[in-house]
Amino acid sequence: MARGGTRKEPPARRGTEARPRRDGETLGRGAPPPLPPATRTVGQLVAESIRLYQRHVWKALAIGLLPGVWGVVATDFSRWVALAFAVAGAPVFTVSYLVACGVVGGVPVRGRPAATAFAGGVLVFLPFPFLASVFVLPGLAWLALFGLVVPVALIERRSLAGSFRRAQQLARADFVHVLGGLCTLAIAVVLTQGVVFILLRSFADTAARTSASLAGIVLSPLLFLGAALLYVDQAARVRSTPR
Repeated sequence: MARGGTRKEPPARRGTEARPRRDGETLGRGAPPPLPPATRTVGQLVAESIRLYQRHVWKALAIGLLPGVWGVVATDFSRWVALAFAVAGAPVFTVSYLVACGVVGGVPVRGRPAATAFAGGVLVFLPFPFLASVFVLPGLAWLALFGLVVPVALIERRSLAGSFRRAQQLARADFVHVLGGLCTLAIAVVLTQGVVFILLRSFADTAARTSASLAGIVLSPLLFLGAALLYVDQAARVRSTPR
């Protein structure tokens, strides 16, 4: 007992003093860095598509403009007329995909590569409405197998026949990733588009046609940007595969 009736506290043990938490410790860790394209998961593909959208907002809105309006107009027709209208929209959807590939690849959308990519995209899209009218999955599988012809022709500047061969090579490198990526992107866009449509109708008192158009314009670019990013993933997978 110390003088004055006070008791001295024992000295603190070494290493137990309070100290500020350093960056990177367990409780202070942030999200892990994204995986490289060769090992990127479907979930990270969607996340990277959103980040790409945020970096190129105005280009993304331009990508979704024509498909958003075209899809709304098609709803006014009967089933078979709407199917024919969807087939006629092949150039519209191909142009949007082409621009998205230009954004992802950082290449200009002009000249002979763009014309070759456009021709290949139209050829690939023509059977899609018929396959999707039976069941959506066969249509997406068709796009997964041949849809990469557009970024291949635009970015790698190959001929039309060479682009189709290269697209199949890329698709076979990890077909599950391509198909899963397209399915996930389509589901995410459709569900989110439905929510936005309901919100616009409920809170903004917007007409149904206008609400559907706005939702399509704003959200459909995610599908095109994500599909273009699949080319980056598959090309990286082919390069990383030992021969």
